Amino acid sequence: MHPDFLIDRHHKSFPLAASPVQASRIAERGWNVLADDLPYPLAVIRRSALEHNVRWMQDYAQGRRVAFAPHGKTTMSPQLFDLQLRGGAWGLTFATIHQLAVGLEAGMRRAIIANQVVAPADLDGLDALLTRHEGLRVWFLVDSLAQLRGIEDWARGRGGRRVFDVLLEVGIPGQRTGVRTSAEALELARAIQASPAARLGGIECYEGGLTKCDSAHDVPAVTELVRRVVEIVAACDAQGLLPADEPILSAGGSAIFDLVMPLLQGAGLARPFLGVLRSGCYVTHDHGNYQRLLKLVEQRGGLQDSLQAALEVWAMVQSVPEPGLALLTCGRRDISYDLELPSVQRWAPRGARQAQDAPASWKISALNDQHAYLRFDPSQAVPAVGDRVALGISHPCTTFDKWRWMPVVDDAWTIVDAVETRF
Repeated sequence: MHPDFLIDRHHKSFPLAASPVQASRIAERGWNVLADDLPYPLAVIRRSALEHNVRWMQDYAQGRRVAFAPHGKTTMSPQLFDLQLRGGAWGLTFATIHQLAVGLEAGMRRAIIANQVVAPADLDGLDALLTRHEGLRVWFLVDSLAQLRGIEDWARGRGGRRVFDVLLEVGIPGQRTGVRTSAEALELARAIQASPAARLGGIECYEGGLTKCDSAHDVPAVTELVRRVVEIVAACDAQGLLPADEPILSAGGSAIFDLVMPLLQGAGLARPFLGVLRSGCYVTHDHGNYQRLLKLVEQRGGLQDSLQAALEVWAMVQSVPEPGLALLTCGRRDISYDLELPSVQRWAPRGARQAQDAPASWKISALNDQHAYLRFDPSQAVPAVGDRVALGISHPCTTFDKWRWMPVVDDAWTIVDAVETRF
């Protein structure tokens, strides 16, 4: 995976006694997680699951004739962006101009900023990136006349030399950004068409806020959103407000992406549109929230052999101070806890070079900054000081931002590569 980078003692969980190493040469060290060659905690990505996920999601989109622009905010890793682009991604998605700049290091040429760009400094930054990278195409979201006026004020102050590509965002009442009504959407689309500073490239929405992990609720809720967006698209197209050459229709987080496929595939619209799916968390998946949601996607679509959890955090048992309680060398600074506590996935007794499934009764009950509380039944398998425990996550985004680098391991836990993050 490229681009390359240097890993040294300034990176958490790199061995302080080791000399620096380029990521492209880390496999030469022969390090293995279960040989305790690196200190704990240690976030790792399993290569087999990672590569499977990249192939599976690309095939899923391609098989439905939909373009794929994975959301980069999940990992903020140039190496993973490169893997996704080489795997066939149409482009990448980001939430900020800073994130966009990181994506450019991986050779990206098309991007959607699935967010409003408002601050003059961000417009300056986007203008600079577009000037510096010839042929780069970037679309960002607009959802109000006030935002459009701000873009126009910025453009006037720069001599009117830049016209930004934008997507009109359709929102959901009570939730995130986006116009709330068809009337607002048409008014905004007409204003963009007349604007000297913006060019309307298509329509966008985000369905993830509707999910309740219950198909009986999620299917009709997203179907209604799709119906409403299609109605807006058709009205804008009838008034000549969308580009003549394949306008963009974009949606799709990582939770219920299957339910917006009718929208991305055109949903009976009179002419071709470019559907762009924007899932991000799929790349490493997880052991909790998305795992449960994916089971519903599989049931609805009759899918098999879909996404696999690729990211986990290894910790060591540092103390067993009383029966039924062990403390691990991993805390909130190392692992996600924005949705639910980590889950115990694997266990390798001290000195063992193989991992086994952890006992089902082992549970994480709390996290401090640097500790995880592992509860267990003292009448059954008991963890000991020096044992290694692999923790699974629920929602990968806020584990990635706790690490400047992550080793990539094979199925024997040997380190074969590495990725960096740029949060």
